[in-house]
Amino acid sequence: MMTEKEKSQLGLLYNANYDQELIEERSHAKGLCYEYNQLHPAKIIEREALIKKLLGKTTDRFLIEQPFVCDYGYNIEIGENFYSNHNIVMLDGGKITFGDNVFVAPNCGFYTAGHAYDVEQRNEGLEVVGPITVGNNVWIGGGVTVLADVTIGDNTIIGAGSVVTKDIPSGVIAVGNPCRVIRKITEEDKTKYSRDIAKNI
Repeated sequence: MMTEKEKSQLGLLYNANYDQELIEERSHAKGLCYEYNQLHPAKIIEREALIKKLLGKTTDRFLIEQPFVCDYGYNIEIGENFYSNHNIVMLDGGKITFGDNVFVAPNCGFYTAGHAYDVEQRNEGLEVVGPITVGNNVWIGGGVTVLADVTIGDNTIIGAGSVVTKDIPSGVIAVGNPCRVIRKITEEDKTKYSRDIAKNI
């Protein structure tokens, strides 16, 4: 008989709210997040050590600003030169993977969980998770929400305030709720900056 954790890893409905194993794992992760968020910002070595203890995979160069919150931690993998600004939430019941050189602006959320549509199942605590994958050289603007079963391609920019519900290809600027591709990134963009994005929507 499968455990609730095994069900979740297979993309099946599982009981997230009342399973003791998952409750204990979330409690452990939230304790580490609390410790991390209470550290003085100048304590870089201590901060890095705690994040490496919390996350599933890290690299030699990364910085996650405080506060940072996640559900489990072990389902999160970050690439080289990863940077996330303040107030990031990663609900990592499912896998969340970031490539190299990813910049995440403040107040962003990455949510792998989805609840049952049926009210009785939902009230029982049943949910399902799907992965989030972010490629290399991606810039995610402030206040962006990324939902489950989404892949963002390499070299792409997600504009501030977007809600990403579907895959976004490589090499584009995408903005909106729901997030949609505005245009491809071109050679001309070497002379443009973020303040120009809103003018061209």
